[in-house]
Amino acid sequence: MKKFYKKRYNTGTFLLLALLSNIAVSQDRAAQDTTQTDSVITKTIVIRWPLKKAEITPKGIKRIETYTTVLLNKSKPLRKKFKRFVPFSFWDSENQFSLNVNEVAFVNWNAGGENSVSGLANLNLTRNYKFRYVTWRNELRLRYGINVQEGDGLRKTDDFIKYATTFGYRTDTISPWYYSAKFNFNTQFSNGFKLTDRDTPISRFMAPGYLFLGAGVTLQKEKEKFVLYMSPITQKATFVLDGNLSDQGAFGVEKGERIFMEFGFLVTNTWEEEIFKNIVLNHRLTLYTDYLRSFGNVDFDWEMNFTLKVNQYVNANIGTHLIYDDDIKFDEQLAEDGTVADAGIPRVQFKQLLGVGFVYKF
Repeated sequence: MKKFYKKRYNTGTFLLLALLSNIAVSQDRAAQDTTQTDSVITKTIVIRWPLKKAEITPKGIKRIETYTTVLLNKSKPLRKKFKRFVPFSFWDSENQFSLNVNEVAFVNWNAGGENSVSGLANLNLTRNYKFRYVTWRNELRLRYGINVQEGDGLRKTDDFIKYATTFGYRTDTISPWYYSAKFNFNTQFSNGFKLTDRDTPISRFMAPGYLFLGAGVTLQKEKEKFVLYMSPITQKATFVLDGNLSDQGAFGVEKGERIFMEFGFLVTNTWEEEIFKNIVLNHRLTLYTDYLRSFGNVDFDWEMNFTLKVNQYVNANIGTHLIYDDDIKFDEQLAEDGTVADAGIPRVQFKQLLGVGFVYKF
């Protein structure tokens, strides 16, 4: 043991002396080279570990991780046409065309009868705008009907052109009442004849033609499709642009004149409601009285139509149309020299419609 410690002691002493001599030599060299700048070169490697946000899961809640896997071999082709995004518009439009056709044919029919074909076409276009305080309603209605009967030729059964536009403004966004201005125009497409006289027309395009222009108030209920317009200041113009009818003083104009002006009170009302399943009621009423010539004598135009929906493209229609105008005379009496001895009297005009036909909305 003594030999082992002695040998270890000698080795340690030798290492210590070697280290001290090395330090002494280094200091001696540094002292001899005074121009050399002392420098320390340090190579440092920085390792930064990414920071992770602490996740705190409330007690009682288990974290559920979902993974989405798309399998292309199980995808199906697009069956329906892609609908593009349509931006919101304050305009509401509707276009509807309907055509009713009736045909009667007889072959060796003992009770008698004549072959006939009749048709009635309707085109209704509406453009309505509503945003906050402003509303603007536009409607164009066109109707024309014909009848072809064996041995009697072509006859007109129905004919009118009607355009109405109403502009309204309200003071708040809750009230259904609007301050309004209204413009109406009515006329027909082709000549009209009496049943017994097919050579002398009793009406033509713009003979007559009616124009209403006025201002008032409108009660408009969108959900119920109910619109009531009242105008205490309305000008009515009756046009008779046919020379022969103008010379006769037809439709209230003075003989030889082509325009007859009136100023009075106008009330119009439209209402559309589904009263029963697939049965829609459409009601239109116009009342007018003149302040200057015959105040209290009311001219009215009243339409009531029932639409029975069979399917998307087939409808049945039942309608009535009632008209009374003090300026339209009947039972005119002529003298022997051809002059008008008695202009006649006004009468109530009534028309009834019944048909089944094709309907297309676009």
